[in-house]
Amino acid sequence: MKLLQISLLVCATLLATSCQSKVKKNTLSENSENVAVDKEELQEEIKLSPQQLSKYETAYFASGCFWCVEAIFESVKGVKEAVSGYAGGKQKNPTYEEVGYGKTDHAEAVEVYYDPNEISFTELVQVFFGSHDPTQLNRQGPDKGRQYRSIAFYKNDEQKQIIESYIQALTDNKVYDNDPITTEIVPYTIFYKAESYHQDYEKNNPNNSYIKNVSVPRLNRFKENFGDYLKKSAH
Repeated sequence: MKLLQISLLVCATLLATSCQSKVKKNTLSENSENVAVDKEELQEEIKLSPQQLSKYETAYFASGCFWCVEAIFESVKGVKEAVSGYAGGKQKNPTYEEVGYGKTDHAEAVEVYYDPNEISFTELVQVFFGSHDPTQLNRQGPDKGRQYRSIAFYKNDEQKQIIESYIQALTDNKVYDNDPITTEIVPYTIFYKAESYHQDYEKNNPNNSYIKNVSVPRLNRFKENFGDYLKKSAH
């Protein structure tokens, strides 16, 4: 129910946020547009090099286990890559063991590479809030500890205002009843990429019990409520 409420709020927010709306490209015909989309999504199936990714914008979020969060953002149109890693703390070069056992103040986070001509930062914020429960303090589902806390990072004042305005909209519409939203709004400083075996973990480990029982159900709940945001391959 809460995800449905959020999806309705997404529609209202998109209508009210004209400066953040996606840029639409004119095409000669509906068929040519479909061909262009198919070609684009085929390219997205191929891993882009760091040089290719460097031409896109980045955004950073934390909302529980990064295996789940990475898979959710990679299912979204306009997102070229999502990378699992660590952010929000001060320790340099943290390891999975250090973060996972709460030995740092970092959170498991994702670095999202996106094309602002296809998806706006506002819409990424909507994906973020629509794919987890931001009222859970220092946890998400079965994962407990500050390393699993909810964080929305911002790079400038405009992004900060977008996050704050969306949280206010969620609060005003009582999407979570009277439960307070615990999401931290934090300036982005640095992101540490996680170990290579964590990247695309859900895709590469479909038989893992956590993936089957936690990650996949979470991804499917997101897909049910945000179908218009999904890449064709994610449906």
